[in-house]
Amino acid sequence: MSDFLKIQQINKTFQPDKEVRIEALQDINLEIEAGDFVVISGPSGSGKTTLLNIVGGLENATGGTVILDGQNVTGLAEKELSHLRRNHIGFIFQAYNLIPVLNVRENIEFIMKLQGTTQRACDQGVEEIAKKLHIDDLLKKLPHQLSGGQQQRVAVARAVAAEPKLILADEPTANLDSQNAATLMDMLEHLNQHEGITIIFSSHDPMVIERAKHSIVLKDGKVVSNERFN
Repeated sequence: MSDFLKIQQINKTFQPDKEVRIEALQDINLEIEAGDFVVISGPSGSGKTTLLNIVGGLENATGGTVILDGQNVTGLAEKELSHLRRNHIGFIFQAYNLIPVLNVRENIEFIMKLQGTTQRACDQGVEEIAKKLHIDDLLKKLPHQLSGGQQQRVAVARAVAAEPKLILADEPTANLDSQNAATLMDMLEHLNQHEGITIIFSSHDPMVIERAKHSIVLKDGKVVSNERFN
């Protein structure tokens, strides 16, 4: 397999004031293959979320380069980054980040409409995704009417609706009970294996970590372990 994502000498420094300087990431070098199923783990404050945000173009690195599918993400202007996020990357957040005034159908099709997809194609795409994720009976409900597990399924549906090459999931099981967490991981594994989507998630959940094909461990902003499994 070819390297789909190359992270080269990434550094991130926060300086909230003149007296304090925080080295959030230090000389991160990683290579992720297309179709990989990757977990980034490590203690709180180790840099997991910061690294995901830099890969996804949500945050700028202080130094270094991220090359995604041959494109230098760190060298893109904001307009180009918006295009990259909209068309090639799906995001699943710990807090779900659903739009509260939109129902489930509208949340799922939101990115599709930004891409210029016709309403007919949106309807068809939403129906197919909703059936796969077993939320087709929830399409008219608003986020506040859903359980945490249901909201996370909608977040997954929204992430895959745009047919991304990469999904970034930040602590996706943190607010779920063990049964819903296992269901979510089943969904992500299915998308990875059958749709070929590269998935990178951060987690400290042992159940999540043991399912990964590629495990990366951060500590104090540095890579302390990088293992691939068959």
